[in-house]
Amino acid sequence: MTMIDQRDNLSINFWGVRGSIPTPGRHTLRYGGETTCLEVRAGPHLLIIDCGSGARRLGWLMDKRQAQPADLLFTHTHLDHICGLPFFCPAYSQRSEIKVWAGHVPRDGSLEDMLARLMSPPLFPVPTSALRGCQFRRFTAGESVGLRPGLTIKTMPLNHPGGSTAYHIEWGGGVIVTVTDHEHGNPEIDAAVAKFVEGADIMVYDATYRDEEYERFVGWGHSTWQKAVALADKAGVSHPVMFHHDPTRTDEDLDRIAELAMARHPGAIVAREGLELVAGTAPVMAV
Repeated sequence: MTMIDQRDNLSINFWGVRGSIPTPGRHTLRYGGETTCLEVRAGPHLLIIDCGSGARRLGWLMDKRQAQPADLLFTHTHLDHICGLPFFCPAYSQRSEIKVWAGHVPRDGSLEDMLARLMSPPLFPVPTSALRGCQFRRFTAGESVGLRPGLTIKTMPLNHPGGSTAYHIEWGGGVIVTVTDHEHGNPEIDAAVAKFVEGADIMVYDATYRDEEYERFVGWGHSTWQKAVALADKAGVSHPVMFHHDPTRTDEDLDRIAELAMARHPGAIVAREGLELVAGTAPVMAV
């Protein structure tokens, strides 16, 4: 995979774009079947948002490079967002410096304990204590978090079963916002989300469903591509990126959504694996 010249740019690379469960196969070849994983570069800083199955390939690439401090930000800890962690090579290396963050952890719990439910027998033979490259941190969604010198991100809680966290990343005049996993429909939260994403260059949004099917999934914690476009129009977002695709969506289904979304908002993009975006520029597909 080719990489964009980062320098002082703010960029995002999509390693996994599906929700719920990985969906490999001939019907998902172009958009990809890996679950959620985003690589964000803010100048010299490396951020990873979620560690779904797409994180495995990112980990291979990171393992081949010179070790670099990184921050892994979980939106939440449902299985599709953490299932790549046991296979994320840098997490096991003592030469890594990975701070692992989450904003939805109950006050009487810990992030490491939550992840240990996955990484323990009989589900997995390697415990979280083997993650020698990781330091576990927590915050409360809604706080601003200082990750590295000169890099502070804003967060807010989203409407999702068990909680989820949105991230607002600003660097070098560019803004990238992630809003997943999230269900629209709560007026107070919807107003807060609109303010949170206002003026963003890139908004990665939970577009699991279509409006015409949403009624069957009310309360499941996800939104629609039409709501992503409407929010972008309202909040002055340049590029709403449809993300967290339903596992039943084929490449042809997503082509149609892309066509309809772009007709309503010329900057709309349907996320696919290998997509790289730099805040303030046109999208670039890696080769």
